[in-house]
Amino acid sequence: MDSLRVVFMGTPAFAVPSLNAVVTAGFECLAVVTQPDKTVGRGLTTSISAIKKAALDLDIEVRQPERLKEPSFIDWLETIQPDVIVVVAYGKILPEEALRIPRLGCVNLHASLLPRYRGASPINRAIMDGQTSTGACTMLMDKGMDTGPILLCESSEIRPDDTALTLSARLAESGALLLVKTIGLLSQGTLKAIQQDERSATYAPPLKKEDGRIDWTRSAKEIYNLMRGVTPWPGAYTFLNGKTLKIHSGLVRPDGHDNPPGTIIAISNGRLVVACKGSVFEITEVQLENKKRMSADEFMRGVRLKQGERLG
Repeated sequence: MDSLRVVFMGTPAFAVPSLNAVVTAGFECLAVVTQPDKTVGRGLTTSISAIKKAALDLDIEVRQPERLKEPSFIDWLETIQPDVIVVVAYGKILPEEALRIPRLGCVNLHASLLPRYRGASPINRAIMDGQTSTGACTMLMDKGMDTGPILLCESSEIRPDDTALTLSARLAESGALLLVKTIGLLSQGTLKAIQQDERSATYAPPLKKEDGRIDWTRSAKEIYNLMRGVTPWPGAYTFLNGKTLKIHSGLVRPDGHDNPPGTIIAISNGRLVVACKGSVFEITEVQLENKKRMSADEFMRGVRLKQGERLG
């Protein structure tokens, strides 16, 4: 097992615990493949992926092909002949030419209990949908998006106060251990892959900025779940007098009312309470466009709000 030759493919911080676990387990990490560096901000500063930084810290070779079908990249993989390619949140589907190269196949760690929440945002969508549990699965990759046969799965609780950020951090750690276990058993020939049930498949599309917009005609619980699921990006938001108002935290209140959705129904004693479907949502932390993040109490001391005003 110690001599198993691995090529690791990943991009965001979620993949870092898995890379560390692969190295700690004693597998030979031949190289790390990640997406090309990006330029960000007005100064066009070069930004490297979290996994590239981790690989450089571990003194592992880094490859950043523009396209995975590039003949030079496929030729390189064929030359080094990895036993297994490990993929954790890389961000692109591997071409069939790459899938055929490693003798044990390509193993992907996915942050859901497949076949539910296939796609780019399984953690976010599970929280937004109000799920109370999720998990991680390892699978043998095929040419589809998260459609390959499952190797191992492990369930995990979604806590009532979890955001996509906190849940992602836990699943990254537990998923790393699941991945190492999978690679070890796969190399011993003791794992049997199980085909996914297509009838139970659901899709978790990539998040867009618009996904964070609050619909006040939904229930307070649904709004709370949305807020948690889109933290840290794109963040939950609404509009106040034409300006974007980000909602960083809030509480579900069972209070009844007969106001139109989005109506501010309480602004006293530091409370900012908004009407929604069948209940109310108390906003506790906000950030008005071009302003700093602050408590609802601080916000109301600086902005003249009136009971009966509408958000959204």
